[in-house]
Amino acid sequence: MPEQFESARKPMRQRQLPRPLMPFRHSAYRRLALALVLSAFASGIWIVAQVWEVIRIGGGTAQLSVVSTAGAVGVLLPSLLAGVVADRVPQKLILLCVASVRVVGMCLVAALSVSDNTRLWHLATVALMTGMASAFYYPAYNAWIPALVPEKDLMAVNGFEGMIRPTIGQAIGPGVAGAVVGAFSSGAALGIAAAASMASLAALALVPLTSVRQESAVEVNVARGVRSALIDMRDGVSYVVRTPWLLATLLFASVMMLMMAGPFEVLVPFLIKDQLDGGPGDHALVMAAFGIGGAVGSLTMASLRMPRRYLTVMNMMWGVSCLPFLAVAFADGIVVVVGASCVLGAMFTAPSVIWGTLLQRRSPPHMLGRLASLDSFVSISLIPVSMALSGPVSNALGLGTTFVIAAVVPVIAAVLATVCARLPADEVAHPLKDGSDQVDISSAPERS
Repeated sequence: MPEQFESARKPMRQRQLPRPLMPFRHSAYRRLALALVLSAFASGIWIVAQVWEVIRIGGGTAQLSVVSTAGAVGVLLPSLLAGVVADRVPQKLILLCVASVRVVGMCLVAALSVSDNTRLWHLATVALMTGMASAFYYPAYNAWIPALVPEKDLMAVNGFEGMIRPTIGQAIGPGVAGAVVGAFSSGAALGIAAAASMASLAALALVPLTSVRQESAVEVNVARGVRSALIDMRDGVSYVVRTPWLLATLLFASVMMLMMAGPFEVLVPFLIKDQLDGGPGDHALVMAAFGIGGAVGSLTMASLRMPRRYLTVMNMMWGVSCLPFLAVAFADGIVVVVGASCVLGAMFTAPSVIWGTLLQRRSPPHMLGRLASLDSFVSISLIPVSMALSGPVSNALGLGTTFVIAAVVPVIAAVLATVCARLPADEVAHPLKDGSDQVDISSAPERS
């Protein structure tokens, strides 16, 4: 009988999880993942509901621009300080503060909308404050993840995050918001966003508190003052400057975002309207295709091992990710733009999974927050520049020529970054060992 019992148990011991699901062995990450899903859902609803709230109070494009600009400025203002805070303060506390500010802002705007007391300055102020809070999210989240899951699970974690944002934040959330606004009101949609954000805060509160990861020689003192904060920022920038793979990738990424953001966000809608006789529905289809492509790219990369030539693969994938703009430049129908957008989303998001994992695995633990904030600052700061330049450049050179430039320049920049920074030699000198493709769930360690 014991022998039969043991033989019956053996198949259960051999049950294995595929690589993308490996992080979910850890209860702490399951709670954080739930908080991330709810937060993305709330953000997706909020973005659409906020637009229609501006319209409801009689605003137009200029008024919506004021609100959007306030949010963008809010994210930029404390972005470098956010990295310093993430390296000094337990990251859970930071994320709880971020979530709390979002809950208060969303509840306030929802209440103002339902009572018909919303004013433009209300929306702009809330956008500014929630934007400033959101600036602290990315550095804290990236600095926290390595304390919750082992290194071999980081690719899967970043892949899951890369899948959630386009599917939940850019597709499901906005879709629900559009349906609720159409059936009821923008206030009702804002209320759902606030409720989802509160649920996210509750899930986040259940994640265990972990200590700040520091090197033994580093003393944590939150009250060290402004001067020490500036020194910490300087140390982060200095580390990037003297670390070729980081410096080259960030410089290349800035060029890529300069080439990509404006053409995709500003020029594609005009291409659809003026040259392809499309409308808002066609533009929504293009955006959805980008999100679906991003989700597929993230999930695919999360299912694979870390590439042996990880720096070369990452930068070259990002470089060629803009080549679909060539198809857009010569598109004669909406379906071409939709297909190009899907490929663009997949090729752009997949290497982002590698990048997030590299920051978490190759950065000094006590500096991860600052490096993540520098990454965020570089990525975000040039998006408004790209959007401002895309219109005048397309007027001078034409839409087709502008899309061709946007397609070709990132490829050249990727090659230059890879060669000039000697990235192939760097990745050979610093190999990243990976875990097995699957793990036995009966013997997997539990991090809680």
